[in-house]
Amino acid sequence: MARRSLNPLRELRVVLWLIRLFRREEVDLVHSFTIKSAVYGALSAKLAGVPSRVNAVAGMGYVFSSDDLQARLLRPWVRGLVRGTFGGSQSRLILQNPDDVEVFEQNALVRSDLIRLIPSSGVDCNRFSPDPPAENQTAESWNQRVVECRPSAKLDCAPHSPLRVLLPARMLWAKGLGEFVEAARILRAEGRSIDFLLAGDPDPGNPGAVPASQINQWEAEGLVKWLGHVDDMPALFRAVDAVALPTSYGEGLPRGLIEAGACGRPLIATDAPGCREVVVDGYNGFLIPLRDAPALARAIARIHDDPVLRENLGRAARAKVVQEFDEEIVIRRTLAVYQELLPGANFDRLPVSPIL
Repeated sequence: MARRSLNPLRELRVVLWLIRLFRREEVDLVHSFTIKSAVYGALSAKLAGVPSRVNAVAGMGYVFSSDDLQARLLRPWVRGLVRGTFGGSQSRLILQNPDDVEVFEQNALVRSDLIRLIPSSGVDCNRFSPDPPAENQTAESWNQRVVECRPSAKLDCAPHSPLRVLLPARMLWAKGLGEFVEAARILRAEGRSIDFLLAGDPDPGNPGAVPASQINQWEAEGLVKWLGHVDDMPALFRAVDAVALPTSYGEGLPRGLIEAGACGRPLIATDAPGCREVVVDGYNGFLIPLRDAPALARAIARIHDDPVLRENLGRAARAKVVQEFDEEIVIRRTLAVYQELLPGANFDRLPVSPIL
């Protein structure tokens, strides 16, 4: 499967391959993730005679979030495919926030009784924690570690004086990169000592991707440091002071915010679907209006000016993630959905093969 392919013959081959796979494996239940995979998984499962289907949509994504021409042209087709493939008494749709539930209900995409709300995809709160797990610590001090990222942008985990604010996301305009850079300009003009970090790769297949040349230009101006892809995200979150996601994208529940919260970092996000389920304004971070760089700059300045506030917000962020978004909670709720569809099955010893 090619995520951005619109070639009908290629897409037909994917569906036929999945039908053969499901029949050969005698699959009882197919659980598919994201709009395109869910449509293909549900359609193939129906045609292959699979008894039960679970479709998980984590955010409305590019087609439903963007106003560009391609997204507007694709939207009616995607709506039709969703209506045609997600229905049926032996099907369930998992959504991550109430706003997405409302969108599906108001557009009559799926019957309300088939929708289940499970906030987030879950996070391992042992791996993502304010301190590294004991088994990961060596004789070398944790503070002497370096986050592995782009060779030109190594990040030392040792104690540091400038405040570090991180935006972890794919490099898309809709993730708020423009507002993040503008906030950096505003605070730099005030003479504040703050490092603005970007972690993530460009997404060349997405029409809303920020070109690498543009990010390099921001770096040359001294506005941001671009780390690129980072494997050890827990170490990165521990090496920064706050995490910001000024997104206008159709998020489910942003994984970067949840992971950062689990690491005890204060959060700044837009008052948008998904974000407002993670960030409680004034409790574990700040919610700001969409596309509002000055508001983002003010929120960062508050964290910069008040170390005690910063610590309290981070502690509350960790508590909220542990109570609501730990992966064990999500797993239990997901297995409960499986049990609805296959009431006679025993999920205590569940063999799982990742397919989609």
